[in-house]
Amino acid sequence: MEQEKNKEKRLSWFWRWFLNNQVVTTLLIVLLILLILLVFTKVSYLFEPVWQFIGVVGLPLIMAGILYYLMNPVVDYLELKRVPRIWSIIGLFIIVVALIIWGLVVIVPKIQEQTVSFGNHFPQYIDTIDQKMQEILSEPFFAQFRSQLEDMGDKLVSSLGDIIRNISTFTVQGLGSFVGAVATIVVATITMPFILFYLLKDGKQLAPYLMKFLPNKMRKPTLKVLGEVNSQVSSYIRGQLTVAFAVAVMFILGFSFIGLDYAITLGITAGFLNLIPYLGSFLAMVPAVFLGIVGGPVLLAKVLVVFIIEQTIEGRLISPLVLGSQLDIHPVTILVVLLTSGKLFGVVGVILGIPVYAAAKVIITHIFEWYKDVSSLYHEEEELNKLD
Repeated sequence: MEQEKNKEKRLSWFWRWFLNNQVVTTLLIVLLILLILLVFTKVSYLFEPVWQFIGVVGLPLIMAGILYYLMNPVVDYLELKRVPRIWSIIGLFIIVVALIIWGLVVIVPKIQEQTVSFGNHFPQYIDTIDQKMQEILSEPFFAQFRSQLEDMGDKLVSSLGDIIRNISTFTVQGLGSFVGAVATIVVATITMPFILFYLLKDGKQLAPYLMKFLPNKMRKPTLKVLGEVNSQVSSYIRGQLTVAFAVAVMFILGFSFIGLDYAITLGITAGFLNLIPYLGSFLAMVPAVFLGIVGGPVLLAKVLVVFIIEQTIEGRLISPLVLGSQLDIHPVTILVVLLTSGKLFGVVGVILGIPVYAAAKVIITHIFEWYKDVSSLYHEEEELNKLD
């Protein structure tokens, strides 16, 4: 009888140790997640209609969501000033349509003109840079490196030629995909205003409505998580778009002031690329530096001065004022997220990777806090901290 009791005690001790061991629990959770992913890969065909549905409604929802976060604070402010919500929404729609028409009439033709001009003059720019390189290589100091630099130049030109040929081949082969993408964009542009209108009108009622389908105990914490996710995403989107607009304006003014060609196109491109944190502004400077090299040392120095001034104003004033430290994400983490999301989902992943990561971080943090409360794995540590 005593042997059986001792055996039961040993087994009981073993199971208590096994279930209360953090390493074992973590491995079990990882194993369960991997098993779930394995099952999903085996029945992925069942989710094909879901992916097709997301492919159809995803783009208009994303477009409407971005505009919602931009316009909703204005609608809320006007509502506080006793302006009926429906009238403020209609007024904002009229303003947005007027801005779009103004852009199509004024900005788009200018961009088209500058883009065509750049394409026509591109061979001349290449010849000019080649001549300048030959002049530099003729200097005595670079004579010893002449063969290596010429080899590097030949490889660079060859690589550019291969890239251009690949792009041409891809364009011809992917004509059907291009037509499909255009059709998707047209459908999204038509349906997006209707989604945006109802988001602005009834968006506040969406979360409470969804909470009705959850158990009572889960409603309050879920609503809290959704509120924090909404705060993170809205702050990021509004902040990034505001900074991007400021960057575009600064580059347009700066390049116009120094007399750089294609200032409007380069500035707007810089604004769009600035949606990519840390990397966007530097990518936008590549064509500007290229044109600066073509224009000579003085113009190149002016381009670099404009870039330094823009980076100083953006980094020291605009970004801290607009974005602050609301996301609380380390720069290295941002770079890793950008590289990973860009590799997996392309340009869309690069643009949306950070807000998706911020939302996932909030959700995972709350899940972990809940797990700490229901699990006994962390209670002893907390008690030791209290004793300390």
